[in-house]
Parts: sequence; C-alpha cells; structure tokens
Amino acid sequence: MESKEIRLISLPGAVMFFVNLAVFAAGLYLFSQEGNGPLWGTLVVVVGFFLLFGNYLVQPNQAVVATLFGRYVGTNRVNGWYWTNPFTSRKSISLRIRNFNSEKLKVNDLHGNPIEIAAVIVWRVVDSAKASFDVESYKDFVAIQSETALRHLAARYPYDDHDTSGLSLRGNADEVVQTLRDELQARLTAAGVEILEARLSHLAYAPEIAHAMLQRQQASAILAARQIIVEGAVGMVQMALTKLSDEHIVELDEERKAQMVSNLLVVLTSERSTQPVINAGSLY
Repeated sequence: MESKEIRLISLPGAVMFFVNLAVFAAGLYLFSQEGNGPLWGTLVVVVGFFLLFGNYLVQPNQAVVATLFGRYVGTNRVNGWYWTNPFTSRKSISLRIRNFNSEKLKVNDLHGNPIEIAAVIVWRVVDSAKASFDVESYKDFVAIQSETALRHLAARYPYDDHDTSGLSLRGNADEVVQTLRDELQARLTAAGVEILEARLSHLAYAPEIAHAMLQRQQASAILAARQIIVEGAVGMVQMALTKLSDEHIVELDEERKAQMVSNLLVVLTSERSTQPVINAGSLY
C-alpha cells in the first residue's frame, strides 16, 4: 500500500520543559513526605525522566518521521523544539536539494555506436512517508533509477543524426534532457522524490571508435561547406550573366557563355587563389 505523509501531533518543547520541571518538583515534594511519600516521589521522578525522551528537534529543511509500535503516526516539517509521545521512534530525513553525479556509462546509441554518457541529477525529497516506507533506501533508489533512465535515453537517440532531421543526443540537448527529466520523475515519484533538473555532464563516442567518427564528422562538415560554396558560386555566375545581358555590355553565344561559366566556377570554388591569365589572341 502506498504511504501518504500526515502531520505529526506534537507539543511545543518549551511548554513540556516547564511541565517536566513541575513533575520533578512534585516528585521531590513527595520524596520528602513520610510514609509512602518516598516511593511515590521516586515513581514521579522516574516518570519525569521518561517524559524527557519525548523531546526532539526539527532542523531547517528537515523532516522528522515518527512511528509508534511499527505504525506510521506522522511527520513534522516545521523547524523548532517539540515534544511528542516518548514511545515513538523518530528519524530525520533531509529535505535539502541534492546532486547525483552518475558515473560514465558505456552504452550503444540508437544506431548501435558505443558511446560514453553521464548526467547530473538535481533532486530532493518531497514526501517523507514514501521515502521512508515505500522503498528500501531512497538514496540508492535514486542512483539506480537514474542510471537506468540514462541507459534507456542513450538507446532511444543517435549520438549525432547525420542523415535525417530527427533528434540526437548531441544536437538536441534541451529536448533530450527534458525527456530524461520526465522519465526520471515518473520512476522516482514512488519514492517521494522530485526531480528539479537533469543535465548531461559527459557525452562522447567510446575511445575505440572516436577517431573514425571524428573523421566522419570532418567529412560531413567539408561536404556541407562545399555545398554552400557551390550554391553561392552558381548564384554569382547567374547574376553575372544576367547583368551582361540586361545592360548590353557584351553579346555572348552559348559556347562563350559555357566557357565563362566554367571559368567563373573554377575561380569561385577553388581552395587556392587563382592567377589571372590574359588572352592576347582570338577567343577561338
């Protein structure tokens, strides 16, 4: 059965301090009486000492979870000095924000390429009852589920999508980490944990294929640059021919246009600076 956090019934510790003083004073008074006074006084003093075990402190950003004979009786989140049933067992759970730094995991991406991936998960406990009673150890639960979700994420996307416009781990970091955060939240709700942020802290190809994939990235970059250069060169050649024709600067037949297009494309797409050559004779 799923646990649900409830408020622990407690009294202010300062009030119970004066109650304890009154109990001790009554015990000392009875102890000084004749007859059964010392016996009753001793019992009252023992009760006074027993009541002291009901005092507890709640630190800032902490919760105190109490159980009574194996039954959950409540949680106190308000920092201060309190008193509750001395028979209860109490433990503190931190509500502070924490970081989980995963180790570098070696997994295969969507295309089967081995990659290394790691993440930083920012989380905190929001339901102390679930964190205490619904999982064995909420800290270990966060660590294991985070690594499981990270492996699942890496298998859903390619490291770098060269062929399509789909999502990739490297090219769509914001969308990918949002998917990771949503999956983690779904997994960790059972432990009373809220995921505040999830970020990839490491992403790289595995060492055995890193060099080959780097060459592929370089080749893709060169091809993309060449495509831009060619598109620009064609546009400039078209503009030059249009200007010559519209302004009647020179009349060119198809053969001369072809020669001009060829020369301009060579000049505009060449990696090296061209040397001008003056034709002093006929064009033919």
